[in-house]
Amino acid sequence: MTLVKVLKLLVVATVAMTAAEAIWLEMPTSGAKCVYEEIRNNVVVLVNYAVIGDNKHDQPDFLHDISLKVTSPFGNILHHEENVTHGQFAFTTTEPGNYMACFFMNSHAPDGKGVNIGLDWKTGIAAKDWDSIARKENIEEIELVLMKFEALVQAIHEKLIYLKKREEEMREVSESTNAAVASFSKVSLSICILAAAAQIWYLKRFFRKKRLI
Repeated sequence: MTLVKVLKLLVVATVAMTAAEAIWLEMPTSGAKCVYEEIRNNVVVLVNYAVIGDNKHDQPDFLHDISLKVTSPFGNILHHEENVTHGQFAFTTTEPGNYMACFFMNSHAPDGKGVNIGLDWKTGIAAKDWDSIARKENIEEIELVLMKFEALVQAIHEKLIYLKKREEEMREVSESTNAAVASFSKVSLSICILAAAAQIWYLKRFFRKKRLI
C-alpha cells in the first residue's frame, strides 16, 4: 500500500469518526422532534436532510412535507423553512454551545403513521468541499491529503483548547459552588447552635421562675 493510500485511509477514518454524523429520525404523527450538538465557536456546519418514504414506490410529490427551524445557543434563528421534503443548509457558528435543529409535522400523516427523516450532519473539516478546493487551487492529490491532515490537526488543537476552557469554567463553577455550600453549612450550624443556646436559656429561666430548680 502506497503512502498516499495510507494517508487517505487515515483522513477518511478520522473524519468519519469525529466530524460527521448520519441520523435517522422517526417523527411522530404530530408535533416536533429536535436534535442538537454542542459546537465551539467559528465552526462550519453543513446539514442535508430528506423525508424518507416507507417503500420504494414513494415519489417526492407524495412524501409528507415538514417544516424546520435551526437555532443558536442564544435562541437566534439561523435557518427556517416551511413545507419541504428535502433540502440543505449551512452556517458558521458564532458562539459556543448547543445548536438545535427542530423538525415539525405540518399536519397528521394521511396513513396515521409518522414519517422518517434522514439527516446528514457534518461539522468542521467534514463540511468542507475538498474537491472544489483542489480544482480551484490546482493542487495535486498528495497535497490535498496533506491539507486535510493540516486542517484535521488544527481542528483537534482548537477542540483541545475549547475542552480545556470548558474544564476551567466547570472547575470554577464547582469551586464556587463548594465555597457557597461550605458557607451555608457554617451559617446553618451557627443558627442551630444559637437556637439551642436560646432554648436552654429559656428553659432555665422558666424552671427558675416556677421554682423547679
